[in-house]
Amino acid sequence: VQLQASGGGLVQAGGSLRVSCAASGRSFSSYAMGWFRQAPGKEREFVAAISGSGAGTYYADSVKGRFTISRDNAKNTVYLQMNSLKPEDTAVYYCAGFTGTSVYYSNSYRYWGQGTQVTVSS
Repeated sequence: VQLQASGGGLVQAGGSLRVSCAASGRSFSSYAMGWFRQAPGKEREFVAAISGSGAGTYYADSVKGRFTISRDNAKNTVYLQMNSLKPEDTAVYYCAGFTGTSVYYSNSYRYWGQGTQVTVSS
């Protein structure tokens, strides 16, 4: 499975942005997918995850109520809609394919995209 993230950019605080992750390979719908982010000088952290069917979603407390994860299995794509963005949301955002035990931990993900930069100005 190869993952390609896109849609990052520069946005003002309070604004919105949607990042996408296109997957190649078969059986996309069999994988839960996650988004992680990494800010300069910080460790990579969990943002959100979604089950293979899309019925289950999981969020970090820091983004709950502001971010929405979704997927379109017909298009092999997972999305992260980010609203009410804050400067502390600035990071490189990575999508990942889940193959482990807990969606909250990066070591549960085998497949990783290259990341897309999101910068929120104050």
